[in-house]
Amino acid sequence: MSVVNALVEIFQSSGFVSLSWQNWVMILFSFVLLYLAIVKKFEPLLLVPIAFGMLLVNIYPDIMYDPLMMSSYSGQVVEGAHWYDTGVLRLIYAGVKSSIFPCLIFMGVGAMTDFGPLLANPSSLLLGAAAQLGIYVAFLISIATNLIPGFEGFTPQEAASIAIIGGADGPTAIYLTSKLAPQLLGPIAVAAYSYMALIPLIQPPIMKLLTTKKEREIKMDQLRTVSKTEKIIFPIVVTVLCVLVLPSVAPLIGMFMLGNLFKECGVTDRLSDTAQNSLCNIVTIMLGTTVGATAEGKTFLATKTILVIVIGLVAFAFSTAGGVLFGKLMNLITHGKVNPLIGSAGVSAVPMAARVSQVEGRKYNPSNFLLMHAMGPNVAGVIGSAVAAGYLLLTFGK
Repeated sequence: MSVVNALVEIFQSSGFVSLSWQNWVMILFSFVLLYLAIVKKFEPLLLVPIAFGMLLVNIYPDIMYDPLMMSSYSGQVVEGAHWYDTGVLRLIYAGVKSSIFPCLIFMGVGAMTDFGPLLANPSSLLLGAAAQLGIYVAFLISIATNLIPGFEGFTPQEAASIAIIGGADGPTAIYLTSKLAPQLLGPIAVAAYSYMALIPLIQPPIMKLLTTKKEREIKMDQLRTVSKTEKIIFPIVVTVLCVLVLPSVAPLIGMFMLGNLFKECGVTDRLSDTAQNSLCNIVTIMLGTTVGATAEGKTFLATKTILVIVIGLVAFAFSTAGGVLFGKLMNLITHGKVNPLIGSAGVSAVPMAARVSQVEGRKYNPSNFLLMHAMGPNVAGVIGSAVAAGYLLLTFGK
């Protein structure tokens, strides 16, 4: 009998007792994400830390508990509490809520970005702008939820934060949401990063639906060579113009262009290497794991949260469609010189979206090489989503 009692006590003190059905659902979902990352190789650098963070918080729901921050996203200190009372993931998560991690990620992305394709074909800026369509569609849908009888819809600040998922830019989504609707930071961050990683699944059906076989086979001319001087001047000019027009976008655009300047100026190779590799990798680990750890079952599987995920997917689909449709328009204007598939790369996921354009183009014309053409709208999308975030912050910021 004592053995039975001991086994019962062990079970009662185990983690199984505290798990709800919501936790089990999220655990299974984390397994799916791990499968997609490891077996299917869908952006493993993003999905593995996100999925593992999701697994951690649901097998041990108290891992993110923090008396300083859990009850208040404003970070108000509770009397008598100490920083060492918090869990390790909650401490790291402070870098997400303070927007430090998103800005550092932007610096790393900037150091890895080549603006040459955009400078060689400035019209690709228009494709990057058109691919922000999903942001505005998602905003209108989010606001419209207030018309649902008996449902407490989203505030304009929450709607703006949900809408930015359509830009397919995780750091930008985190930056804007931490300013406007921190209570939705978890689901919005998970949705933004998950959809970025799942681009190879989401975009191809939309691209195929909106284009003809003849359009997908179009072979584009080689881009002109861009001089070193142009590449050095560009990040400086863009920073000055964007920050003067929208000061609220300074942290994102500033860090993005600083990273690019490290790469292009030719005298800061060590800084460029650090931003591209060590720094970016470290921040990605911390950001991905803590973002995944926000997906605790009891709070994540709520009606509003699920609606955020659904609207985010709709936003992403409309952004892809907006880029492709504008690509079709440019193809018409140029009398068949533009392959509309590059329009889908106008979303901000660099360089994932450009790779998808390349892969889809090669399916229909093996001699096609669309990657460099797609990189133009792709990097334009980064600027476009950051500018859209700055506008939303300026309009709805408190």
